Amino acid sequence: MDKRWGLGLLLAASALAAAAGGIAGDTAGELTRTVEALDQAAFDAYNRCELDKFGAMFDRDVEFYHDKGGLMVSRQAVVEATQKYICGKVRRELVAGTMEVYAMDGYGAVQLGSHRFCELATQRCEGVAKFMHLWRQREGAWQITRVISYDHQPLAVPTSAVKQP
Repeated sequence: MDKRWGLGLLLAASALAAAAGGIAGDTAGELTRTVEALDQAAFDAYNRCELDKFGAMFDRDVEFYHDKGGLMVSRQAVVEATQKYICGKVRRELVAGTMEVYAMDGYGAVQLGSHRFCELATQRCEGVAKFMHLWRQREGAWQITRVISYDHQPLAVPTSAVKQP
Protein backbone atom coordinates (compact mmCIF):
# COMPACT_ATOMS: atom_id res chain seq x y z
CA MET A 1 0.00 0.00 0.00
CA ASP A 2 2.80 2.46 0.84
CA LYS A 3 4.50 1.87 -2.54
CA ARG A 4 1.28 2.59 -4.43
CA TRP A 5 0.71 5.75 -2.40
CA GLY A 6 4.25 6.94 -3.13
CA LEU A 7 3.93 6.11 -6.84
CA GLY A 8 0.58 7.92 -7.01
CA LEU A 9 2.05 10.96 -5.31
CA LEU A 10 5.02 10.94 -7.70
CA LEU A 11 2.74 10.71 -10.75
CA ALA A 12 0.51 13.50 -9.46
CA ALA A 13 3.52 15.73 -8.79
CA SER A 14 4.88 15.03 -12.28
CA ALA A 15 1.55 15.94 -13.86
CA LEU A 16 1.35 19.18 -11.87
CA ALA A 17 4.92 20.08 -12.81
CA ALA A 18 4.19 19.49 -16.49
CA ALA A 19 1.01 21.58 -16.30
CA ALA A 20 2.71 24.47 -14.47
CA GLY A 21 4.97 25.43 -17.35
CA GLY A 22 3.84 29.04 -17.45
CA ILE A 23 1.81 31.84 -15.96
CA ALA A 24 -1.65 32.63 -17.25
CA GLY A 25 -1.07 30.68 -20.46
CA ASP A 26 2.49 31.86 -21.10
CA THR A 27 4.83 29.37 -22.65
CA ALA A 28 8.27 28.94 -21.11
CA GLY A 29 9.75 30.96 -23.98
CA GLU A 30 7.35 33.86 -23.46
CA LEU A 31 8.07 33.91 -19.74
CA THR A 32 11.81 33.93 -20.38
CA ARG A 33 11.46 36.79 -22.87
CA THR A 34 9.33 38.72 -20.36
CA VAL A 35 11.84 38.31 -17.53
CA GLU A 36 14.74 39.08 -19.86
CA ALA A 37 13.05 42.37 -20.82
CA LEU A 38 12.36 43.15 -17.15
CA ASP A 39 16.00 42.47 -16.27
CA GLN A 40 17.15 44.74 -19.08
CA ALA A 41 14.79 47.54 -18.03
CA ALA A 42 15.81 47.29 -14.36
CA PHE A 43 19.51 47.33 -15.04
CA ASP A 44 19.39 49.95 -17.78
CA ALA A 45 17.88 52.20 -15.10
CA TYR A 46 20.52 51.00 -12.59
CA ASN A 47 23.36 51.71 -15.01
CA ARG A 48 21.99 55.16 -15.88
CA CYS A 49 21.24 55.96 -12.22
CA GLU A 50 17.56 56.51 -13.03
CA LEU A 51 16.61 55.74 -9.46
CA ASP A 52 12.84 56.29 -9.79
CA LYS A 53 12.66 53.76 -12.64
CA PHE A 54 15.03 51.36 -10.90
CA GLY A 55 13.16 51.58 -7.60
CA ALA A 56 9.81 50.95 -9.29
CA MET A 57 11.08 47.50 -10.31
CA PHE A 58 11.13 46.46 -6.63
CA ASP A 59 8.37 45.70 -4.17
CA ARG A 60 8.16 48.24 -1.35
CA ASP A 61 9.15 45.50 1.13
CA VAL A 62 11.81 43.78 -1.00
CA GLU A 63 14.36 41.61 0.79
CA PHE A 64 17.84 41.89 -0.73
CA TYR A 65 20.44 39.43 0.53
CA HIS A 66 24.04 40.22 -0.45
CA ASP A 67 26.94 37.95 0.51
CA LYS A 68 29.26 40.92 1.13
CA GLY A 69 26.85 43.65 2.22
CA GLY A 70 24.28 41.76 4.26
CA LEU A 71 20.52 42.23 4.24
CA MET A 72 18.51 45.22 3.04
CA VAL A 73 14.78 45.23 3.66
CA SER A 74 12.95 47.88 1.65
CA ARG A 75 12.89 49.50 -1.75
CA GLN A 76 14.20 52.69 -0.17
CA ALA A 77 17.28 50.91 1.25
CA VAL A 78 18.06 49.32 -2.14
CA VAL A 79 17.71 52.65 -3.95
CA GLU A 80 19.81 54.51 -1.37
CA ALA A 81 22.59 51.89 -1.55
CA THR A 82 22.51 52.05 -5.35
CA GLN A 83 22.83 55.83 -5.24
CA LYS A 84 25.68 55.71 -2.71
CA TYR A 85 27.75 52.80 -4.06
CA ILE A 86 26.83 52.38 -7.73
CA CYS A 87 25.82 55.65 -9.41
CA GLY A 88 28.69 57.01 -11.45
CA LYS A 89 30.99 54.21 -10.32
CA VAL A 90 29.85 50.76 -11.49
CA ARG A 91 27.96 49.23 -14.39
CA ARG A 92 26.20 45.84 -14.25
CA GLU A 93 26.14 43.46 -17.24
CA LEU A 94 24.30 40.17 -17.47
CA VAL A 95 26.72 37.40 -18.45
CA ALA A 96 25.44 36.08 -21.79
CA GLY A 97 24.04 32.57 -21.68
CA THR A 98 23.71 32.35 -17.88
CA MET A 99 20.10 33.42 -17.35
CA GLU A 100 17.55 30.78 -16.38
CA VAL A 101 13.87 31.50 -15.75
CA TYR A 102 11.36 29.23 -14.03
CA ALA A 103 7.64 29.80 -13.52
CA MET A 104 6.39 30.12 -9.95
CA ASP A 105 2.76 29.15 -10.47
CA GLY A 106 0.35 31.66 -8.99
CA TYR A 107 3.16 34.10 -8.15
CA GLY A 108 5.51 34.96 -11.00
CA ALA A 109 8.97 33.69 -11.85
CA VAL A 110 12.40 33.03 -10.46
CA GLN A 111 15.39 34.29 -12.44
CA LEU A 112 18.89 32.90 -11.96
CA GLY A 113 22.10 34.00 -13.61
CA SER A 114 25.49 35.59 -13.38
CA HIS A 115 26.41 39.22 -13.81
CA ARG A 116 29.65 41.09 -13.98
CA PHE A 117 30.47 44.53 -12.68
CA CYS A 118 32.50 47.09 -14.59
CA GLU A 119 34.25 50.11 -13.14
CA LEU A 120 33.23 53.21 -15.06
CA ALA A 121 36.53 54.97 -14.38
CA THR A 122 38.59 52.24 -16.05
CA GLN A 123 35.93 50.67 -18.33
CA ARG A 124 37.16 47.29 -17.05
CA CYS A 125 34.91 44.49 -15.84
CA GLU A 126 36.70 43.04 -12.85
CA GLY A 127 34.06 41.25 -10.75
CA VAL A 128 31.41 38.60 -11.27
CA ALA A 129 28.61 37.21 -9.09
CA LYS A 130 25.58 34.95 -9.21
CA PHE A 131 22.07 36.17 -8.50
CA MET A 132 18.51 35.03 -7.93
CA HIS A 133 15.56 37.40 -8.43
CA LEU A 134 12.05 36.42 -7.41
CA TRP A 135 9.62 38.31 -9.64
CA ARG A 136 5.94 38.70 -8.66
CA GLN A 137 3.29 39.40 -11.25
CA ARG A 138 0.32 41.20 -9.74
CA GLU A 139 -2.43 43.02 -11.62
CA GLY A 140 -0.36 42.93 -14.80
CA ALA A 141 2.75 44.48 -13.21
CA TRP A 142 6.00 42.72 -12.37
CA GLN A 143 8.22 43.55 -9.38
CA ILE A 144 11.18 41.95 -7.68
CA THR A 145 10.27 40.79 -4.17
CA ARG A 146 13.47 38.93 -3.21
CA VAL A 147 17.09 39.17 -4.35
CA ILE A 148 19.99 36.95 -3.44
CA SER A 149 23.33 38.17 -4.78
CA TYR A 150 26.17 35.81 -3.95
CA ASP A 151 29.53 34.30 -4.87
CA HIS A 152 31.11 37.67 -5.69
CA GLN A 153 34.52 36.96 -7.18
CA PRO A 154 37.18 38.88 -9.06
CA LEU A 155 37.39 37.91 -12.73
CA ALA A 156 40.53 35.87 -13.40
CA VAL A 157 41.14 38.05 -16.46
CA PRO A 158 39.41 41.45 -16.35
CA THR A 159 37.62 42.38 -19.58
CA SER A 160 36.68 45.61 -21.27
CA ALA A 161 33.14 46.82 -20.66
CA VAL A 162 30.79 45.63 -23.38
CA LYS A 163 28.58 48.72 -23.66
CA GLN A 164 28.05 52.14 -22.18
CA PRO A 165 24.77 53.94 -21.44
